[in-house]
Amino acid sequence: MSNMAPIALFGFLILFMLLKIPIAWALGLSSIIALLMDGGYPIAVAAQRMFTGADIFSLLAIPFFILAGDVMVKGGLSRRLVDFADSLVGWLSGGLSLVSIVSCMFFAAISGSSVATTAAIGGIMCPEMEKRGYPKDYSAAVQAIGGTLGIVIPPSIVFIMYGTATNVSIADLLMSGIIPGVITGIALCVLAYIIAKRRGFPKSQGFTFSKVRQSFRSSVFALLMPLIILGGIYAGVFTPTESAVVAVVYGILVSLIVYREMK
Repeated sequence: MSNMAPIALFGFLILFMLLKIPIAWALGLSSIIALLMDGGYPIAVAAQRMFTGADIFSLLAIPFFILAGDVMVKGGLSRRLVDFADSLVGWLSGGLSLVSIVSCMFFAAISGSSVATTAAIGGIMCPEMEKRGYPKDYSAAVQAIGGTLGIVIPPSIVFIMYGTATNVSIADLLMSGIIPGVITGIALCVLAYIIAKRRGFPKSQGFTFSKVRQSFRSSVFALLMPLIILGGIYAGVFTPTESAVVAVVYGILVSLIVYREMK
């Protein structure tokens, strides 16, 4: 029967996925079935391994970073980041596509999630780009590709999960993503600019220092959040998990006391 266990594992996994059962459930159910067919392990092992795998302190950073991103959206911090990015690059050809990418870089440095980054920035920028005459498919593509910076620029949820699984320093992993993330963001901006030039996409009004100064003053508390997170980790003031909680508390305080856009 032990020879049938691997066949059952992959066979039932494919079957469950074809039945459109969520992948997490498909993996769990197929693994349990394989254990039952093998007969060499008690079924209690599955429950023990699942609990042990989830009982890791560093994994608590994941829901807290996602919560921090949600607080930014509800509290007006993400909108102010978009306004600041618009004042910096919005005047270039295809300015809104550049604004989307730069805003994703800012937001990625807080949420650590590609999905959260795409949802937060895309929800603001995609309708605005379509309103100003950008093609719908191009607008959606910019949000999707900009959101991928969320798993490169620290704090990255993927880095946290990888470090937890391999016992590699999570702080070192997070710091290693800064330069590649920034370079990737700049490369995406250059590509978006070239495409905008070729297709004649619209741009915003000219660059003015007064607009940059005004948007910076409005977004300074939002811009401080990634500095607090990364600076605290790099300086050893708190762990990546603790930094996620700090980000949530800071975001709530700014949203309630400074911007007053969240009850």
